[in-house]
Amino acid sequence: MKPRTVPTALAALAALTAALVLTVRHDGYFTDAAGLFLRYAVCWALFALALLALRRVPAHRVVPLLLAGALAVAVTGLVAPPRTSTDSYRYAWDGRVQSAGISPYDHAPQDPGPARLRDPWLFPTGAACAGPDRAPLPGGGPVPHCTRINRPAVHTIYPPVAEAYFLAVDRLSPHGARHKPLQIGAGLLSLGVTGALLLILRRRGQDLRRAAYWAWCPAVPIEAVNNAHVDVLGVLLAVIGLGLVAERGLRRRAAGGLVLGAAIATKLMPAVVLPGALSGVRRVRDAAAVLVPAAAFTLLAYLPYVLLSHDSVLGYLGGYVDEEGYDDPSAGSRYALLRLVLPDSWALPVLLAAMAGVSLYVMRRGDPRRPWSGALLVTGWAFALLTPGYSWYALLLIALVALDGRWEWLGIALAGAAGYLLAPVFGHRPALSATAYGAAVLVVLVAPVVRRRRGSGGARPARPPADGRHERVRNS
Repeated sequence: MKPRTVPTALAALAALTAALVLTVRHDGYFTDAAGLFLRYAVCWALFALALLALRRVPAHRVVPLLLAGALAVAVTGLVAPPRTSTDSYRYAWDGRVQSAGISPYDHAPQDPGPARLRDPWLFPTGAACAGPDRAPLPGGGPVPHCTRINRPAVHTIYPPVAEAYFLAVDRLSPHGARHKPLQIGAGLLSLGVTGALLLILRRRGQDLRRAAYWAWCPAVPIEAVNNAHVDVLGVLLAVIGLGLVAERGLRRRAAGGLVLGAAIATKLMPAVVLPGALSGVRRVRDAAAVLVPAAAFTLLAYLPYVLLSHDSVLGYLGGYVDEEGYDDPSAGSRYALLRLVLPDSWALPVLLAAMAGVSLYVMRRGDPRRPWSGALLVTGWAFALLTPGYSWYALLLIALVALDGRWEWLGIALAGAAGYLLAPVFGHRPALSATAYGAAVLVVLVAPVVRRRRGSGGARPARPPADGRHERVRNS
């Protein structure tokens, strides 16, 4: 082992941290989107260099270095207010409304009912309304009234576990703390994901270096910490749930299903990992051990809000699906790759058929000891075919990459960032999504071929993991 491997890794990590600070502090989403994406791309390049340097670090030094890097990377998200998303302002409002004893599903932010809860931070007036991320409010008179909350005319969309988290953050926050408690909470959750990954990887005898795919990834400090997206809570629960499902015994599988239900009741999207959780299941009772607790938790989590609310607890969910073009492919940049070769009207049926096929393959041929492998396959292809326009959705994908080790799927996360950050420059056009996601899919398809040509037989070369045990060689 060369003596300077640790200093080299530290240098790469320091460069990544410095680049992340400069990126987070650059308030250029509306004014310099291309420059912002360039900084983001530099961060990803330094991330790749840091991963390569970590491969040469002695096993007994991997965990301390990885954890120190995880903390340094996460802290960079705290150096500025949210830069590229205003979702956390809705979180703050939902928490405040709940603390006042009002259901978050009953009123839109601009409704007069909870107007007494407004403050100048979330609802500025006058010259402060000139920002591009401010939404005007009706009835302001000669002095402009606005809000930092996006879509202030619609009810909240977030599921009950997310709402409970918003309430907890509001209750624990000191007066006047503004956006910081949500960022700090998200930072702690992101570190929790790193810890959960390390525990699962160690228990399975796999290389602990894989956790760096999450811990050092630029998307984590930017989307999970700086923008404080609640997706990170869903990711933490999904990782823990899959770790439990991988254990032997119906009780562990049932506990995993329960935690996966909590993940689904946080953001709905983690439902995409359920086929992976059923990898290789042959008996009905084994499938029921996962699905029944997951469904029961999701339904029971909604029950208190159903009883307390006068309006629908689904909120703006239907409107969001329409707005994003998921039901009408011709309306936006969704299904961009499918629309290159198919009529727009075929995109949704073909997507459903393709995902059904991938899910069935995973459930029949997947390894029950590695449910995250099947979950990554389903999630990755769902992203590639849906071509979502919001980069923070990929946080779940990044965590699955860390569990499974197939780094090539990280390109899907970078493609989502390209589509989102460059939208102000090129508009929400299918060509932008098709180019970004097409390049990512090409990497996914080529990487296994390269492995085979290197004589690995489609498998990753075996190397001793950080805990000293040998990792089992696995087909890609």
